[in-house]
Amino acid sequence: MKILILGAGVTGSAVAEAFASEENDIVVIDFKQELLDALKERFDIATVTGNAAHPSVLEQAGVYDTDMVIAVTDRDETNMLACTIINALYSRPKTIARVRAIDYLKNPKLFGPNGIPVDIVISPEQIVMQSIRNLIEFPGVLHISDFAGGLVRLFSVKVIGDGLLTGRKIKTLKERLSGGKTRVVAIFRQGMPLSVSGDASIETGDEVFLVAPRKEVQRVLKELNKLEAPLKRIIIAGGGHVGKRLALALEDDHQVKVIEKEPRRAKKIANDLSNTVVLLGDCADEALLMDESIDSADLFCAITNNDGVNIISASLAKNLGARKAICLLNHVSYTKLLPGTGIDVVVLPNQETLGSILKHVRRGDVVQVSSLCGGTAEAIEAIAHHNNNGVNSVVGRRVDSIDFPEGIVMGALIRDSQVISIHHDTLFEENDHVVMFAMNKKLVTNIEKTFQPI
Repeated sequence: MKILILGAGVTGSAVAEAFASEENDIVVIDFKQELLDALKERFDIATVTGNAAHPSVLEQAGVYDTDMVIAVTDRDETNMLACTIINALYSRPKTIARVRAIDYLKNPKLFGPNGIPVDIVISPEQIVMQSIRNLIEFPGVLHISDFAGGLVRLFSVKVIGDGLLTGRKIKTLKERLSGGKTRVVAIFRQGMPLSVSGDASIETGDEVFLVAPRKEVQRVLKELNKLEAPLKRIIIAGGGHVGKRLALALEDDHQVKVIEKEPRRAKKIANDLSNTVVLLGDCADEALLMDESIDSADLFCAITNNDGVNIISASLAKNLGARKAICLLNHVSYTKLLPGTGIDVVVLPNQETLGSILKHVRRGDVVQVSSLCGGTAEAIEAIAHHNNNGVNSVVGRRVDSIDFPEGIVMGALIRDSQVISIHHDTLFEENDHVVMFAMNKKLVTNIEKTFQPI
């Protein structure tokens, strides 16, 4: 597939990295030559220097025979204008545009049939906010995401010494985990995936991924000794796009404070938020944190646009007595700095955003994608169909007849909006939704081939 990426910033670079490793033809446009040079040093891609919304620049990048345009520059207006120009002048490749401003997103008619011609609008800030909100709802997990329209959830937990999982083989857990509807789909030990089978043993310190019906998640977490007390008193460090959205989502049923260092921004969000205390100051200021009773806070959420500030402030908050700390990091390599900081959970915005893009790029009838483990693994929801030759179709076949390579694990089967237990003799039917975990994204092509529509 030929993919044209507009913008070589943090998001554009992450998208380029994800697709360049999958034998796609990638071209990146940006007006900053140094960003493009850095990308070319790392990946086998083409670059064009210039304004991503100028027709001459788009043509130089080969827009005529491009399959997909992903507009992720730092300016919403450039992204929307580029898609409008592509629609008016060229052969209409599929367009994906990042739109950050709430003022645009709260007017859905802008992107309707008679509005701005963008096929798919993504809002990374909204995606990240929802990810953090899910973590707040289930404070005992490291990651949680929805599949099948919210009917099932994928979540991961850290195995503790006295928990249900410790020292157990997967086959001994079935009855305790919802009688077969909750499944262990991945085990990572010191960052490396292990083969998942009934005889696989779980050890203290492992990160274990499970898929469960939404209504069973709390019960399963209780079984795993991971059902923690609700997080009510929350301090948000950073009043940017994500921070403001998070405060808006939480302020009606949580006690929320936002720390913002930029006076104009602090004043603006104070006017937009009804039940949130907005503090002007430095979130890494120990005196400020002490004054705001950090030792009684249930959660300190460091989500400024500076990774260093996030690490320092979240670590300081934990040291001063905050019950839990969440840290947002744009650079995955910085996760290596976290051991010993006390930070409980890391949120990687690029990884969260990537999943929302991948579901439109993956071949086959793919509904949802979650990029995991720093982008090395994926969870995918695909729909089963008959196909022309019937060779690769799963419809009418038993689960144990599907020849997936080791590293792909089935997590859930949803039929007619009901979660069905997966057994070796379960038969797939037309329009079944199947949630699978690929421990290495290189295995995804096997899923794509198997779930190709007619």
